[in-house]
Amino acid sequence: MVYTPHQMKGGLFQIRDMKDYPVLYTAIIENVDVLVTGDKDFKEVDIEKPDILTPLEFIVRFL
Repeated sequence: MVYTPHQMKGGLFQIRDMKDYPVLYTAIIENVDVLVTGDKDFKEVDIEKPDILTPLEFIVRFL
């Protein structure tokens, strides 16, 4: 379990929907390995870590 900080640095990455910024920002700073989401905006972000997977991609990869 990780917690989103009250203050975040901007510009760490670009994402279409700024409401999604806190979610991915937290995953990055907390060193999360995998972010599972059905939100297509996350798939457009170019980052090294975490791996961003749909629920189906997660199941195929890890089960």
